[in-house]
Amino acid sequence: MLRPAGGGIFTVSSGRGDQQELQRRLYGGAIDPGDVAARWRDDLDRLATARVAILAIPSDTGAGLIRGAAYGPAALRTAVLDLHPEFPTLARRAGVVDVGDVFVVPQLLHDDMLSDAQLGATRAALYPPGGPAGALAPERLARLPVSPLSIAAEAVSLMLTVNPGLRIFALGGDHSVAWPVVSALAAHRKRPFAIVHPDAHTDLLPERLGVKYCFATWAYHANELIGRGGRLVQIGVRASRHPRAYWESTLGVRQFWASDVAARGEAAVIDEVIAHLRAIGVDDVYLSNDIDGTDAAAAPATGAPEGGGLSVRFVRALIARLGREMSLIGADLVEVAPPIGAPEESRRTVDVGARYVLDSLAALTGTNDFVM
Repeated sequence: MLRPAGGGIFTVSSGRGDQQELQRRLYGGAIDPGDVAARWRDDLDRLATARVAILAIPSDTGAGLIRGAAYGPAALRTAVLDLHPEFPTLARRAGVVDVGDVFVVPQLLHDDMLSDAQLGATRAALYPPGGPAGALAPERLARLPVSPLSIAAEAVSLMLTVNPGLRIFALGGDHSVAWPVVSALAAHRKRPFAIVHPDAHTDLLPERLGVKYCFATWAYHANELIGRGGRLVQIGVRASRHPRAYWESTLGVRQFWASDVAARGEAAVIDEVIAHLRAIGVDDVYLSNDIDGTDAAAAPATGAPEGGGLSVRFVRALIARLGREMSLIGADLVEVAPPIGAPEESRRTVDVGARYVLDSLAALTGTNDFVM
């Protein structure tokens, strides 16, 4: 279901050179596809004892009108290597394994949306008889997922079966990719957990144009899954057709809008977030970090940028506090869309995102080796 890091987007010619260059840097100079695959499998062999697994889900089929977030994972990995050329060595030392990419059929989103005929046709393309899945029993092969969200959920579930204490860091992709990670964690964890969610938008629609799982609905379903009760904490909201009181009273979420941060101060709001999590008796936290929670002046290359947002300083401080004072069981960074906007806007956004990646890995591992 997975491919080596950087290989989740199907390429024939266009984009192949960038993909190969990223893999050369990630896999110690390996150029031949066989060498890349062998070194990737060596990384997978460390999964059972790893502390954190990085999983890229390069899908933007669940986005709004503007695509581009599918290219976020590759750009973020490249930017991390630019900041930390020795990143693969640091990751290995810290117990971080990059398990690669979900292989994405770009026209698909979730298997629930597909007919039996389409499931069968795509399954035959992704898992041919002579491939790695060919040795599976026919009944198991017939259940393999084919859409990015469904593959991601199955992959995370398998990783947690191998290593129940594993922490997941997902690279999106649009925000729909948070759903499979959260749902798999909920299925495997016995203790309740909260979700801390920096975002300009609430993502709290039950469905959007009849679609159950997408960028605008994932938080609604996650909130239902974890049991409401203030366990979904949203920070930075500033684009909503309903006021905060509506969301908090109808869905039991806890929100700190961007205007609250501006009025009460960054440090005070982070204190309030931590105090709220402690008050509801939750120690475990999943961080779902939408880049558009950050002010558009700092991170404009995203599908729905909004001004008046969170500062980079605030988001980085929030990540650090969650890592120090809570048990961070997983995290993601989503909606970084390098093709959107001018090259300088893309560069600026990816640079901010790379720092969020490093901060998140530091918080997940409890080490400062990644922080810049």
